[in-house]
Amino acid sequence: MKKTGKQIGGLLPLWHSVYRLALIACIGGMPMSTSLAASLDEGSPAPAFEIQTLDGRSIDSANTKGKVVLLHFWATWCPPCREEMPALDAFYREHRKEGLEIVAVSIEDAADAAAVRDAAKQYSYPAALISQAKIAGYGRIWRIPLSYVIDRNGVLRKSDWSGDQKIDAASLEQFVRPLLN
Repeated sequence: MKKTGKQIGGLLPLWHSVYRLALIACIGGMPMSTSLAASLDEGSPAPAFEIQTLDGRSIDSANTKGKVVLLHFWATWCPPCREEMPALDAFYREHRKEGLEIVAVSIEDAADAAAVRDAAKQYSYPAALISQAKIAGYGRIWRIPLSYVIDRNGVLRKSDWSGDQKIDAASLEQFVRPLLN
């Protein structure tokens, strides 16, 4: 008698799900929830956020008023994400005393916290897991890397920063540096 996926403890359906998620990740992003990303208009108030970092800090909309905030969504298994992080770190080191706050929020599960912590330890800006972030106003984070820039008054100045507009020294100078003046 031939065994089906259900007879082998559900391995066939599990394999199908893993394959589907890998395919989705390769063609444009990893699904993270059931609702679509919110349409966030630049120039509008940024959605509220509350993030518990890996080192125990609490960073939220209220305690970052007066700072320029860059929320960066990433994952350890995402090569483009990892390529952007050194540029973010260099920019953060240069401008944090001017009121820049960068928070790197990994979309990985809590089970991957050790890998996230290991990857993030080489950078000076704080990192967090998405499970420790209240970011509902930003909608479903389905593609990465993805960043949002919020000015000192809590206004969204760069929305859906992803894809062709990679984060590098030049783009940070173009989009973030003017907000620090």
